[in-house]
Amino acid sequence: MTVAFRKVHGSGNDFLMVTGFEDEREWRALGPRLCARRTGVGADGLVVSTAVGEASAVLNVLCVNQDGSVATLCANALRCAAWCAFLDHGWSTMSVVMAGTPHDAVVEGSHVRVTVEAGDIGPERVASRHPGEAAPLGFDAVRVGAKHLVALVDDVERIDFPALVRRLRAREPAAVDTNISVVQRLGGRELVIRTHENGAQEEALSCASGAVAAAVVAARCGTLEASGGVIVHNRAGTPLTVTARTERSSYWVGGPVTHVFDGKLDLA
Repeated sequence: MTVAFRKVHGSGNDFLMVTGFEDEREWRALGPRLCARRTGVGADGLVVSTAVGEASAVLNVLCVNQDGSVATLCANALRCAAWCAFLDHGWSTMSVVMAGTPHDAVVEGSHVRVTVEAGDIGPERVASRHPGEAAPLGFDAVRVGAKHLVALVDDVERIDFPALVRRLRAREPAAVDTNISVVQRLGGRELVIRTHENGAQEEALSCASGAVAAAVVAARCGTLEASGGVIVHNRAGTPLTVTARTERSSYWVGGPVTHVFDGKLDLA
């Protein structure tokens, strides 16, 4: 079977975009093979979406990670799916549903934003001493549709981040199936973030839910105020903007979406 796809990235987070749901188990099995950087097309995830009626402007979205797991939330995948739906259906506003949870989406040219709901920050449950830090790094737990551990640090570049992630996941059960981020305040309403996504094999160039988690932790720890909009810089060099909505614990996260190329998958 041959299936058409788009290669799209949202602020550096890249996906293979496919339209039309099949058996989820089949896509989970195909995801790691298709997303492999050396032997497949290469992507952070495989995204399968389908419109729920042409006039309804509702899109169901499945995101399969590199390791074959299914994301409960990938906000960049939702942004890319919304952009593709704009091309296919002409929708500039829509509801995008992932893992049964609806999110609002707005497409304005190549800029796409989606809503993310943030839960309360949990008690500090992970601490890790790292060379170069005067005190152990304290990670706050926050759920924004996906689980995140976030540590505020003085300098994200001074940290051996891959080693830190390996140590945390080897020693702390709470870090095994969780996205892990270190965040530095740059001044004003700007942050810089490094994130290792659950289900990925390496540090992500961009993570939109991680950007929201970073803004939430920084705001609730008194580091900055998220209501006016926070610019979160990432490894891709294409920042995301996080803005609090009027509803409690609801945020917009937005940034560019870029079309890379189109192709066809031979699923034989």
